[in-house]
Amino acid sequence: MDRIKEANIISLIEGIGEHYRANISNRFLRPVLLQIQIDKTTWDLIEVLTEKMELYRYQGFHLDDLYMQIAASARFVESARNKSNIRDKLKSLPNPAGQDKVLRDMAVSNFSCNLKVFAELLNELYVTLVDMDKKDAALRKKPPVYTQIPELSSVGRLLVEE
Repeated sequence: MDRIKEANIISLIEGIGEHYRANISNRFLRPVLLQIQIDKTTWDLIEVLTEKMELYRYQGFHLDDLYMQIAASARFVESARNKSNIRDKLKSLPNPAGQDKVLRDMAVSNFSCNLKVFAELLNELYVTLVDMDKKDAALRKKPPVYTQIPELSSVGRLLVEE
């Protein structure tokens, strides 16, 4: 499969990035989220998916790179869900004044819902890519790329809330 340039995939990735930047990794939440024990490679992969869209918009995406970025993002989602002290840390953020207080309180109170939306968007991208991968593999008479990346076997479980 050549580089992925389909408009629906690019649009979905843009939506994931916009949601992540506005609702997950905004100026109020980022300091607490960076305390999650995730390796630098994982953070780098999440950053490429959510913040470096311009690098890939015209040249396209490599399927295996997208899969690795989704897997990294799924690990983040799992870690953020399973760290009960995140809510406590979010609530203990310094109290800003005026409008910033309202925005900070909204970011904190909506964090769980926004994390769920992020996971749902990632899952939609993953399912779309797997479907495309299967169709391309059938044409090429080769195994799909996703079957060759062991880490992907748990992505669905990590993204779908139990």
